[in-house]
Amino acid sequence: MNRPAPALEVGDIFRTHGAKWRAARDGHLSLGQLKVMTAIERCRSAALGGHVLRCENCATEQIAYNSCRNRHCPKCQGPAAKRWLAARELDLLPVEYYHVVFTLPAAIADIALQNKRVVYGLLFQATAETLQTIARDPRHLGATVGFTAVLHTWGSALTHHPHVHCIVPGGGLSPDGAAWIPSKRGFFLPVRVLSKLFRRLFLKRLQTAYEDGQLAFHGRLQTLGDTEGFANYVKPLRQCNWFVYAKRPFAGPRAVLHYLSRYTHRVAISNRRLITCDGRGVTFKWKDYRAKPARRHKTMRLSVDDFIGRFLLHVLPSGFHRIRHYGWLANPARRARLRILRVLLTRDTASESVEPVAENNAAKYQCPVCGGGMVIIAVATGSPWARAPP
Repeated sequence: MNRPAPALEVGDIFRTHGAKWRAARDGHLSLGQLKVMTAIERCRSAALGGHVLRCENCATEQIAYNSCRNRHCPKCQGPAAKRWLAARELDLLPVEYYHVVFTLPAAIADIALQNKRVVYGLLFQATAETLQTIARDPRHLGATVGFTAVLHTWGSALTHHPHVHCIVPGGGLSPDGAAWIPSKRGFFLPVRVLSKLFRRLFLKRLQTAYEDGQLAFHGRLQTLGDTEGFANYVKPLRQCNWFVYAKRPFAGPRAVLHYLSRYTHRVAISNRRLITCDGRGVTFKWKDYRAKPARRHKTMRLSVDDFIGRFLLHVLPSGFHRIRHYGWLANPARRARLRILRVLLTRDTASESVEPVAENNAAKYQCPVCGGGMVIIAVATGSPWARAPP
């Protein structure tokens, strides 16, 4: 059964208040932010064209408009996640999977906000090298690992909170490539060791980027343009704890699929978290992780200007990949490596089998009246310049 559409959407807020918000900030918005706003405003509207559907059972007709396919659009991520998930199913192995999160401190997040492409790239690089280095260490796993990393830049309250989620199989390939080395049951790698190496590797890369002139600073961070000011800013970060969190293993490979399907293509806020948009502002649901579990679910109200501003904080640089694969899951020769790993894993009779996901044989379009299949009977084209890039 299809879930009912949310009563309020981000697109509604943009269509009602977006023009005024943009006019008040003329010259202070990036081209990427403007494109995202325009795409979300036009998503599934007549501006993008569409088609007319007719039910094969009850002859009900319905107009369906095209999607913008922008990766920041809350409406467009469900279908994208399903397509991506179908491809990832072939990568699953019959082993335990772990979820490891690497988070940047707030002081670095401030630098990242003004240097997104560079700092987010450094975050991926330091995360990948940390996992691969500690996993290869014979004192820990002594194997080459493969994993998928997903960048999220937001907290539940839409604040800027860059962190990377890693989905890692519990084990790896031996140095000679002849055996699968499993991690300890229920334990992958020590988080304290991961945290210290992550901190050192990231700050080393950040210093190099600074010396190479790759970082720009303005506003309250303008003093970091001075070498001494940057050194004083970074110095406390070499001593404080950096947050690396390893969750307990998933309950089997199927649970990994379920997690990936709802997590990899998230945007800063889903339409279903929105409650109202009125003269008092935008009210939405959020989760306060600092509160006790029974009191975590709360509501927050922001002015419309603040809500739009926070949403657009999370627009990624053009062409920046927020989902990346490493180790033997990296794209070149991935299929060949996985075939070898499955052969090695068959020697372990205790390995958990991976059941294929059942195919969805439902009609592509479903009638809202009787539930029957609907077919396209007419196509309407929108303005050719209105559609966002797929």
